[in-house]
Amino acid sequence: MTQDFAESDRSTVGLEWEIMLADPETGDLVGRAPQLLAALEDESAAERHTVTGELLTNTIEVTSGIGRDVAHAVGDIAQAISAVRAATDPAGIELLSAGSHPFAQWFDQQVTDKTRYHRMIERTQWWGRNMMIWGIHVHIGIEDRDKVFPIINALAGFLPHLQALSASSPFWAGERTGYASNRALVFQQLPTAGLPWMLESWSDFERYLDDMVRTGVMADSTEVRWDIRPAPRWGTIEVRACDGLSTLTELASVASLVQVLVEHFSRMLDDGRELPTMPAWFHRENKWRAARYGLDATIITDAAGTQRRVGEHLRETLDALEPIAVDLGCAAEFAGIGTILADGASYQRQLRVAEASDGDLRAVVQHLIREFRTGPGAPVV
Repeated sequence: MTQDFAESDRSTVGLEWEIMLADPETGDLVGRAPQLLAALEDESAAERHTVTGELLTNTIEVTSGIGRDVAHAVGDIAQAISAVRAATDPAGIELLSAGSHPFAQWFDQQVTDKTRYHRMIERTQWWGRNMMIWGIHVHIGIEDRDKVFPIINALAGFLPHLQALSASSPFWAGERTGYASNRALVFQQLPTAGLPWMLESWSDFERYLDDMVRTGVMADSTEVRWDIRPAPRWGTIEVRACDGLSTLTELASVASLVQVLVEHFSRMLDDGRELPTMPAWFHRENKWRAARYGLDATIITDAAGTQRRVGEHLRETLDALEPIAVDLGCAAEFAGIGTILADGASYQRQLRVAEASDGDLRAVVQHLIREFRTGPGAPVV
């Protein structure tokens, strides 16, 4: 089947952020999005940002317009959050973001009343009902669709870095999982989710879509749920591997890393250079290691099987690619990756709060609520 790819300006940025709604006292999730969304969607109609619902009624998603740089897109998100708070604060609802809620139970949550969500749950059953996960999506504009799969294949080598930096789901349904990102392994249980197939060209992708549609696996390309996927409607590469970032500053930093990496690989293609790739089995192992160990993971960094600590490899990447960040106008946000490495990712901060409060996960939720309001470095107690 033929799949068009929209025109898009190179290295522009779009952001999506899934946000939990919680009771300010108990910290438990509240399914009140449908009560809020009619007014919020109407109010955002004339804005660059949007506010919409998601699979569960305990979630609101905010999205940016097309940003000329990271700061532009993040500014849209900040405005969207302000609009949401104008509705949630008077309603007695708090906001927080992480890859999972520390103690909420799946069977207490309600699915949003939309046909596509009911259809998904009908097909996926228990796993679909367990999708109590929250993430961010980063879109980067690609000016030539022939670049899409070479860049996706190279970018897959940095999925463990992005997953480790964003890891924020160490707890699941009241239990400490032992994983930095439990979300990463839960999400891949859905059909068509997980690591991208290592396709070589756009025509390969069209053949893949034809096979999936013809056999009833999916209706169209929007049901491709890979960790990195083409977004043909927008003319972007979309990175979907990250847990929900707990603060706006971290969202900006991770988005800048994605933008810089995509531009780096695009420049390599412009220069006629071959992009780095690795066997699919290395990518699979890296995903598990990053989910399990987060920033302490030792990952495979090249086709020869070289292994490095993810933090060390990230620092080298920051040094090498800083000039591109300067060119793209995101040097400040890019430098924030170093701050995450120094101060700890959200999963590490959550674990510290749990240990300081004798394992009380209600304290972890209050910590996440404070961080969402005030940024990283909010008081632990």
